[in-house]
Amino acid sequence: MMDNPTRSHSATEGVAAFNFSEQGLAECRTIIGRYPQGFQKSAVIPILHIAQAENDGWLSVPAMDAVAKLLGIQYIEVYEVATFYSMFNLAPVGKHVLEVCHTVPCMLRGSDDIIAHIEKRLGIKPGETTKDGLFTLKTAECLGSCGTAPMLQCGAKYHEHLTLEKVDELIEKLRAEPKRNNYTDR
Repeated sequence: MMDNPTRSHSATEGVAAFNFSEQGLAECRTIIGRYPQGFQKSAVIPILHIAQAENDGWLSVPAMDAVAKLLGIQYIEVYEVATFYSMFNLAPVGKHVLEVCHTVPCMLRGSDDIIAHIEKRLGIKPGETTKDGLFTLKTAECLGSCGTAPMLQCGAKYHEHLTLEKVDELIEKLRAEPKRNNYTDR
């Protein structure tokens, strides 16, 4: 793998360096071992999940760079994956990330009302985090649960057949919960 001399240092200014924990690194090595020699790049998604979980729920440039170095691939190959999938957060997020599906089946069954209710209840818009750092609201393209619309995902858990009351109950339950990791609670 080559270093990227054209990348601006400003992209990493003020962001802490990233190193996998011993447990995280061991898990990464186990995942990499599932792939034949020369195909380690195939492990990028599960390893990004580990990096995100170990970096307070988001992927900083140093975290993505650590993934590239571990896999022996170009930085851009990791950035392409991380920026394509909505399951990866490229900025700090709250303790709980509420991803509300807003594609047509969910929209027809009330996802717009769910989003508006969460916005009002938490005082944030999609892409924002509450001032207390507990919640981030995101909208998502199809999460594959059209028959149980409207729905939202928090971590690896789906919350389906939502009503405004169910959303309020979920928010209160999450307020009382310890931090959820987007990877390790799968």
